[in-house]
Amino acid sequence: MTELEKRDAPTKTAYDELQKVYEFFNARLFDGILPTCMITLQRKNKTFGYFHALKFEKLDKTENTDEIALNPAYFATHPPEEIFQTIVHEMAHLWQYRFGKPGRRGYHNKEWGDKMEEMGLMPSDTGQPGGKKTGEKMADYIIPGGRFENLCKELMQEVRITWGDRIEKKTPAPAGEDGTGEEGEGEDAGQEQESKSTRIKYQCPNCQTPKGKPIFAWGKPGLNLLCGQCHGTFIEAGK
Repeated sequence: MTELEKRDAPTKTAYDELQKVYEFFNARLFDGILPTCMITLQRKNKTFGYFHALKFEKLDKTENTDEIALNPAYFATHPPEEIFQTIVHEMAHLWQYRFGKPGRRGYHNKEWGDKMEEMGLMPSDTGQPGGKKTGEKMADYIIPGGRFENLCKELMQEVRITWGDRIEKKTPAPAGEDGTGEEGEGEDAGQEQESKSTRIKYQCPNCQTPKGKPIFAWGKPGLNLLCGQCHGTFIEAGK
């Protein structure tokens, strides 16, 4: 077997990783009740991810499924917990569509917000403490010591995201575009992210890219970020 044949196909690797993340959080945060869905990679402008109900169907019309789309432009420039955070945000939309009562045309209502908070993610229209918990355009932040944060530490020992867009500079954090993803309306439920001014640059002190460049991540001040390769702690770049 050649070295090329030994390598996993990038498509299989990338989607297997995302599927494992989905299955992990489905089991641990949703008691395994969520149905399978179609996970896609989409470069929707200024959007980290979105949910769209019943977007896919089998060509023989025997089955349909929901979509969770993720933007790979942010995979290389954001820490893994933010990718996981986006997935859980969209899973909460899927949960509400299947088992709850979604807000009309993109409104993140109290039911959705309560579910997020229960899982350890605090809804906030600013992405920061003190923001409104409901609204059209919503972000969220990780509750320290909450279920999501603790599960992330466990998951990062098992799964890491290894493929993302090849970019030379940070993609600006998205301003957010939201909708309900309700059947027939063609709307999307997306995740708003923090504004660029709230983020600082972190660097892994141990690892480099294949081209010998430092590995960076961006996030709000005070984060405790772990490298997906060496599991070391990121430091603030320039210090």
